[in-house]
Amino acid sequence: MRSLDCFKQNSYRGGSDRRISLGEYKKAVSWSKYLVSFGGEIKGGGEEEWSADMSQLLIGSKFASGRHSRIYHGIYKDQEVAIKLMSQPEEDEILAASLEKQFTSEVALLFRLRHPNIITFVAACKKPPVFCIITEYMAGGSLRKYLHKQEPYSLPLKLVLKLALDIARGVHYLHSEGILHRDLKSENILLGEDMSVKVADFGISCDESECGSGKGFMSTYRWMAPEMIKEKHHTRKVDVYSYGIVLWELLTALTPFQDMTPEQAAYAVCQKNARPPLPAGCPVALSHLINRCWATNPDKRPHFREIVSLFERYTISLEEDPTFFSTYKPAQQQTLLKCFPSCIAVRGDQQL
Repeated sequence: MRSLDCFKQNSYRGGSDRRISLGEYKKAVSWSKYLVSFGGEIKGGGEEEWSADMSQLLIGSKFASGRHSRIYHGIYKDQEVAIKLMSQPEEDEILAASLEKQFTSEVALLFRLRHPNIITFVAACKKPPVFCIITEYMAGGSLRKYLHKQEPYSLPLKLVLKLALDIARGVHYLHSEGILHRDLKSENILLGEDMSVKVADFGISCDESECGSGKGFMSTYRWMAPEMIKEKHHTRKVDVYSYGIVLWELLTALTPFQDMTPEQAAYAVCQKNARPPLPAGCPVALSHLINRCWATNPDKRPHFREIVSLFERYTISLEEDPTFFSTYKPAQQQTLLKCFPSCIAVRGDQQL
């Protein structure tokens, strides 16, 4: 791409413990200057399998920023990619160590994940003071960005079902691999130009057996389950809660708790059992599912296996009968499948 600038040809000589100043860290400036374009493949430390060949990487313009990261559009070995850069501020040893641990964990998870609805890992590099993670590039941007361009309550129901199903399939795959995402939100769901869906950003994800409590890390309050806000022990059901908020976003194209600060939203969720108001015209089937997803008691939230199955059946039922959602009423939990006899006949009880 002509708009892409190659790395500056300045060799880094600061040593492996080099970090940037907190002032540099906080400014929204390019961190790519700290990487070396002619560094070649990084060897050693068990990193051979995923290390990037830096001579093949071109970094272009920044298109997103996180709390501790910058994301750039680029090219790696003739492939369009997204390049996530993380850096270590020299004045904050605790944060620097935490970010390095986050980088290592995220790379380890991405390296083992393979699913159509999970962002595809390409390569990574660990060159202090900057670490980078290279993934496929999604030209449609984030779901949040897409929704904020829409009129409130305007997404066609068919598109809502399509997006909801793809997101659910991605998270179900994560859970089948024993992984909790822990930061599921519309900003971390990416879209292709064809509206394909990829769940992304595994910075605070973890193996379920190692997650423990929520103490010591930050997610995003507006999407966080109450047990995480309270820093209590949590399970994969925290992703189900966050998914319920994302479903609400798909139906409204609004920001959850938009009239509150994140801290006020966290207090309202934990102390007042508050949830974003469902739209008046929300189909009963979806309002019933959303209320289950964001139930205060994690045990009452459905598993993603059930959510995927429901949305597959909802999709087929809507195709067969455009009035399906206007007449559907949720049955009792134990007789739920009876509501979809034609779909069951088509799909059977296959395992997801």
